[in-house]
Amino acid sequence: MTVITSIEDLRVLAKKRVPRMFYDYADSGAWTESTYRANESDFHKIKLRQRVAVNMENRSTATRMIGQPVAMPVAIAPTGLTGMQHADGEILGARAAKKFGIPFTLSTMSICSIEDVAAATDHHPFWFQLYVMKDRDFIERLIDRAKAANCSALVLTLDLQILGQRHKDLKNGLSAPPKLTAATLLNLMSKPRWCLGMLGTSRRGFGNIVGHVKGVENMGSLSEWTARQFDPGLNWGDVEWIKNRWGGKLILKGIQDVEDAALAVNSGADALIVSNHGGRQLDGAESSIRALPKIVAAVGSQIEVHMDGGIRSGQDVLKARALGAKGCYIGRAFLYGLGAMGEKGVTKALEIIHNELDLTMAFCGHTTINTVDQGILLPAPD
Repeated sequence: MTVITSIEDLRVLAKKRVPRMFYDYADSGAWTESTYRANESDFHKIKLRQRVAVNMENRSTATRMIGQPVAMPVAIAPTGLTGMQHADGEILGARAAKKFGIPFTLSTMSICSIEDVAAATDHHPFWFQLYVMKDRDFIERLIDRAKAANCSALVLTLDLQILGQRHKDLKNGLSAPPKLTAATLLNLMSKPRWCLGMLGTSRRGFGNIVGHVKGVENMGSLSEWTARQFDPGLNWGDVEWIKNRWGGKLILKGIQDVEDAALAVNSGADALIVSNHGGRQLDGAESSIRALPKIVAAVGSQIEVHMDGGIRSGQDVLKARALGAKGCYIGRAFLYGLGAMGEKGVTKALEIIHNELDLTMAFCGHTTINTVDQGILLPAPD
């Protein structure tokens, strides 16, 4: 593929280059995947209002997310096993985000550790996403490590107390690093670029956990540990404890309901993310873009509202902005770029989204992202 014009082009290339179990891990949802599909398809139903004879000079997509300047209202979402899409994937993603001027969010379940990413980006601020484990001592140390690494925001995920069932992961026998079965070996033989990259790095396990938890020194003990450590008892009291322990900017991820949004406001968090975990948890839940307007109407004047789920273009970003989201997160769009071409692919994904956002904003009669509102959208058909 010589000319890449869209996130879909990157997806096609990533599918060719990334081993099946890791491509499927990124490009899948829970159960029937209805919510996963709706996250993307519901954007297509929103139509834009085109304007003409408007001065389109001096355009700017620059704005702020939780007070931090960003080149466009987009952050890279936390994604687990990113370093299995491409060797040292989290480092490459963080570098691309730093150069582009947007936030990068590192997952608790990353392959490269907090310290790896900090060192590779000269301690440039990035965001860290936290899963709540039963081992509170480990959580405290994880928060302290994020502080030491100059993380400028903590993203607390609330919708993964228990794990949704993803059929493809079960069928593929997902593990990191991959277990070398006959089927896996056959698939890896068709991915020489990926294999060469992995041979050139020592980062093949969960870097934030292995060596940082007593009794977890190898991959076998890790899988057992994670299965029993995700905390189904997570509650708003834990949010308060984490907020106090962290002491910095706090973003709550996984809000889909107006009642939960009100509780998020009461928690004192700085922002919330309207998110259904990319359709990977509750299949049959409402798409994020459909849930967004109700939550903005209920709490948008009290807390900064962000969203993720289904963002595949700059037009999607603009539509979310028009419906009240102060920022959007890209997960799969970022992973497709990473799997396709490493750091260059991430940069390409960001360039595609930014270009689409800039041009569509102009076609809708605006030269700055901060003036965009529902006026750029056509009324929904009856």
